[in-house]
Order: sequence, then structure tokens, then C-alpha cells
Amino acid sequence: MAGARGLALKRPSAIPGFGLALGFTLTYLSLIVLIPLAGLVLKSATLGFSGFWDVVTGPRTLAALELSFFTSLAAATVNAVFGVIIAWVLIRYRFPGRRLLDAFVDLPFALPTAVAGIALTAIYAPNGWIGSLLDPFGIKVAYTRFGIAIALIFIGLPFVVRTVQPVLEEFDRELEEASATLGANRRQTVFRVMLPSLMPAILTGFALALARAVGEYGSVIFIAGNMPFYSEIAPLLIIIRLEEFGYAQAAAIGTAMLLISFGLLLFVHLAQAWQRRRFGNG
Repeated sequence: MAGARGLALKRPSAIPGFGLALGFTLTYLSLIVLIPLAGLVLKSATLGFSGFWDVVTGPRTLAALELSFFTSLAAATVNAVFGVIIAWVLIRYRFPGRRLLDAFVDLPFALPTAVAGIALTAIYAPNGWIGSLLDPFGIKVAYTRFGIAIALIFIGLPFVVRTVQPVLEEFDRELEEASATLGANRRQTVFRVMLPSLMPAILTGFALALARAVGEYGSVIFIAGNMPFYSEIAPLLIIIRLEEFGYAQAAAIGTAMLLISFGLLLFVHLAQAWQRRRFGNG
């Protein structure tokens, strides 16, 4: 009996074991992610701590980092709100052209970023379709910080929609019916029943949109104007330093972006874990 049980425990599985899977995961992550990031940090370390600090705290660098991260946070927040609304409309309503609208959501994924930047600039320039309508009111989009936010919203929206959409599609509608039966109105059902269940997916989409926006380059440089201390983003400053053969300086700015991004994403994941523990979603 014990021998038969031992044979049953040792029965081979079609799925790779933990050791093999973990080894493959660590090897793949090391080659694709960890080693390049380590090379970036080591290159910036050649400046020494004082040299690194002088680069990342320079007025022009601080202005570029502030613009990149605050604009990215604003764009990701806007996408978190309107991405949920768009996902809700696509899942809960049936109307002519719904599938076409659903396909349009993925266009920023397929469109080259440079093409997106040129298109946005042409539309929002003072003589563009939308820019010409806004210009009489003194509202300028192209070559301003507002234009940078528009570009980041454009490229980040699909991340939120595609993250929330499958979760919303699988949401148990019996919970909504139970909420209504217990006397809750529509607003209470949305904010007390549905949003807590959707919040992990919303936070994931927010994190993805934020990460994409922070490192975005192609779609931004055409509409930003690229003026130092006003509309110059951190990725563009890195390119400028590379063109000046300041590789260590470029690596230092990249390392600063890496550390700030890691801190922001870690905070989002901690908030996501706390929300799951509080509401029992996973």
C-alpha cells in the first residue's frame, strides 16, 4: 500500500516542475530585464555618487523629470476614469457600430508612435481641425504641456480598457440584483458593490498606462515643442545627452527614471494588494 502510494506521488506530470519553471523564469528575466537594467546602473555608477547626484539634480534634469512624471500621472488618472467608462459601454450595451468602436480602442497599439505624434500635432496645431476651433478661445494644445498630456492619454487608454473589460465581462450580475433587492440605488450599487471588485483591474490598467507614459518618446516629441524647462520630457533629454556622447549622464537620468518608476509601481501594487485583502478580491 505504501509502495503504491509512493509511486502515485512520483507520477510524472505533463506540466514542468517548480525547479524547472523557476530556473527558466529567472534565466529569461535575467537576460531580458535584469542584466540590461544592471548595465544601466553600472554605467551611471562610473560618475561616482557626487557626479550622479549633480546630473539628476541639475535644474534641466529636474524640470524634465517633473514634467514626465506629473504629466504621466495625470494622463494615467484620466485614462483610469474614462477607460472604465468605455469598457462599461462596450460590455453592457449593444448598439450599431459597437464592434467597430471596440476595434478602434486598439489603434494606439498598432499605430507607430511617430505617426501618432504627427497626427496629433496636425490636428491640435493652431491651423488644425481641432486647434483652429480652440484658438479663438485662447486654448493652445500643440507645443504645450497640455499637448503632452493629450499624447500620453492617447497611447495609454487601451491599457485600461483592455484590462478592465474582461473583468467587467465576467462580473456576476446577480450581485447587482441582490444589491437592488436589498434597497441600494444605482449609485450605491456601482460604488459599493462593483467598483471594489473592479478596483484591482483598474489599478493594473493604471499602472500599465503610467509605465507606458513615463517612457513614451515618439508621439510626444512632435507635439511637445521640446523647449527646455517647459516642454522637454526626460526621454528626450536622455537622447540629447546620448547625441552629445554623454553616455554616463544619459545612464544617470535613466537610472533616476527607473528608481522613481519602480517606487510608483510598487506603491500601486501595494495599494492593489491592500484593496484585495480588504474586499476579498483574490
